[in-house]
Amino acid sequence: MCRWLAYSGTPIRLEELLYKPRFSLIDQSMHSRLGVETTNGDGFGVGWYPVDGPAEPALLRGVGPAWSDANLRELARSTMSPLFLAHIRASTGTAVQQTNCHPFRYGSWLWQHNGSIHDFARLKRDLVLAVDPELYPSMVGSTDSEVMFYLALTFGLRDRPIAAVERMAGLVESVGRAYGVPHPLQMTIATTDGDRIWCVRYSSEGHSRSLFYSTETTALQTMYPENRQLARLSDETRLVVSEPLGELEGAWQPVPESSYGVIQKGEDELGHFEPAVP
Repeated sequence: MCRWLAYSGTPIRLEELLYKPRFSLIDQSMHSRLGVETTNGDGFGVGWYPVDGPAEPALLRGVGPAWSDANLRELARSTMSPLFLAHIRASTGTAVQQTNCHPFRYGSWLWQHNGSIHDFARLKRDLVLAVDPELYPSMVGSTDSEVMFYLALTFGLRDRPIAAVERMAGLVESVGRAYGVPHPLQMTIATTDGDRIWCVRYSSEGHSRSLFYSTETTALQTMYPENRQLARLSDETRLVVSEPLGELEGAWQPVPESSYGVIQKGEDELGHFEPAVP
């Protein structure tokens, strides 16, 4: 399937997470340790917000493997951002094309996904017909991930993000089971409006793909007072990843099964995720 990360906090160059860590996202594109596939070479993408405040995010997506893309390396070396999403893709059956690469963007929102809707080809028509007709023209790819995004937008993502994703998940499961698919949905998701990041770990079978969040920065700074990289990060800095970027003891916490998290100013939030039939 795929690997992704979501970062919020002190503005940093994208290369600090995409290239420099021992188990960076680029390393994971070749040597994933916790993914279904070892190699994630069916495209990549990064969406980032400017340092001077929330706005419509910029987006770079490519169809080749992330490890060999010179434009991505140049961008990551020269671009700073306080909030960005990055994704490396392993296709679950849909075409390798730019419109199928994550993150997906609608206005100020970004969305990325690891997982799948099982038997998506059979379920697709019913799911797409549930998308708001005003949103439908903005769908340009062919993936289950993009359909999930537009269903969440249809169900109120911009006003109540977690409730909207729960309704999206409930619809996918309802349609899937109507077609005899016992475990329709597998997902870890990150979505953001440029101010907060919402993340979800859930699957119909209760064995979801891996997801981790970083330990609070102040706690890590206390544990590792000599670490210069940690010293320059603000208390608000937080990272969510498909798999840890390094082996620093105590730095990574697993997201519990069937859970959501909110990265925001002040205290972050972690709660139970429960699909709801719309």
